[in-house]
Amino acid sequence: MNASPNTVTTPLRRPAQAIAPLIAWGPELSVGIDEIDAQHKLLIDLLNKLHVAILQQHGRAESMNVLRDLIDYTRIHFAVEESLMRLLNYPDYEAHKASHEQLLEQVLDLQHRLIDEGQGITFELLHFLKRWLSVHIMETDRRYTPCFVQHGVQTRYEKPSLLRRLWSRGHAPR
Repeated sequence: MNASPNTVTTPLRRPAQAIAPLIAWGPELSVGIDEIDAQHKLLIDLLNKLHVAILQQHGRAESMNVLRDLIDYTRIHFAVEESLMRLLNYPDYEAHKASHEQLLEQVLDLQHRLIDEGQGITFELLHFLKRWLSVHIMETDRRYTPCFVQHGVQTRYEKPSLLRRLWSRGHAPR
């Protein structure tokens, strides 16, 4: 069938190549408590979403939106962890809270510079977040698991994370 002169044809698009995640969830990242692991997985999902937005050049606005979501969810997650630590009398609470505050301060400072200077999000920022999240989970967060379990925190849940479900409702894909 020949196309008429008035027919507009579009070239066939190649399927987007799968992008390897910046950070993949694995057993080494588990703290052994399903609820906390589900929250960590969501943080990793957001970091990977930011990675994809940058690689696929979705634009500065989209990347900044994902970064904002990552910062917002990080605040929520830190509040959950810190609340549990206070309730369960975790002995290293102050140092753990300080590490959370330091990260948020660094990321908010970077966010403000990106906004004020109009720069894009860099791979340097992504790798900084990847390294911080991985090390924080595998070293710092794992230390509270024995305390939490000793105080009766259940390690396994059959239902999906409440926080993840609530977050997903308010943050549909853009």
